[in-house]
Parts: sequence; structure tokens; C-alpha cells
Amino acid sequence: MAAATRSILAARAKWRYRGVARPPFAMAPAAGQESVWDYPRPPRIEPDSRHVRVLAGERVLADSRAAVRVLETASPPTFYLPDADVEREGLHATGRRTLCEWKGLAEGFDLAGANAPADVAWAYFDPFPEFEAIRGYFAFYPARVRCTVAGQVVQAQPGGYYGGWITPELVGPFKGEQGSAAWW
Repeated sequence: MAAATRSILAARAKWRYRGVARPPFAMAPAAGQESVWDYPRPPRIEPDSRHVRVLAGERVLADSRAAVRVLETASPPTFYLPDADVEREGLHATGRRTLCEWKGLAEGFDLAGANAPADVAWAYFDPFPEFEAIRGYFAFYPARVRCTVAGQVVQAQPGGYYGGWITPELVGPFKGEQGSAAWW
């Protein structure tokens, strides 16, 4: 077995919580709410027809009613938007890449233009087979650009690294909060 494959399998195996049983420290959802602790590992992709917009100032970077959410234990969902709904001219490929043990190799994007925010989006152009459904879809960091779902501004997932979108129906606690490294 190749070293890269062993590394990915080891990263997948390290998780203690996998959405099967909610841990005692997780908040219980009320009617109409979702607990991120009920999301599975490996993550699940589900369509979301709510109106999703991404803006940099007044510039619309994306506008979609065809988003999908990736639901992963302990994390707020990450919204992925189809390429057709993204203003690609507003983004600049950076050459930065990150590896997700579930989805594969992601490519990073900055906002195009002088003095524009860096590292605002990413996409999987060659995902692992299980995540073929998000090939070419774009995800945005709500800490770096303004993201809305059904007209409501989302909160960014804590921690600075993650790109989850916290919407009002979610309860946590969320991966990325202080002390959350002990959860896995």
C-alpha cells in the first residue's frame, strides 16, 4: 500500500465521533434544528435549494439555488456552489493546495484584483470517487467574504482554518472552537 494511501486511511481512522451517537457535551437540537453531531463520517453530500449568495463588498461572486452541503460530524456544513453560478472572473487561482482525507486535493483561490482578500475559496477538480458530486463546485470562507443563505448572513466556523457555514438551525459545539482538538 502506498504511503499516501496509508496516510489518508490513518487520518480517516483517527475520528472517535462519527455521527452514530451524539457525545454528552453536544447540544440537543430543538424542533427544526440540526446537531452537527448527528452528521456522518465519512461526510454526506445533500442538495440545498435555498438561495445562496457570496459577496465581496457589493460584488456578487456567486448566486445559486443549486448548492450542495457537505455534512461532516462536528462541523457546520460547507456549502458548495456549481461553477455555472460562480463569477470565475472574480477569482484568481493561487496554486495553493490542501488535502482532505475524505474529498481529496483542493485548489485555492484569492479574490482577483489589487489589495483583494486572499484565500477566499477552494474547489475540487479531481476529488476522490466518493465526492465526484462536488467536482468543479466552489466553496467560500464566510470569514473572508460575506455569505448568505435564504437572505441571512452566515457565521464563519471558528478556528480560522475551516470553511463551515453556521446558519440559525445549527447547534454545536463546532469543530474549531477552543479545545475542540480533543474531540477526535
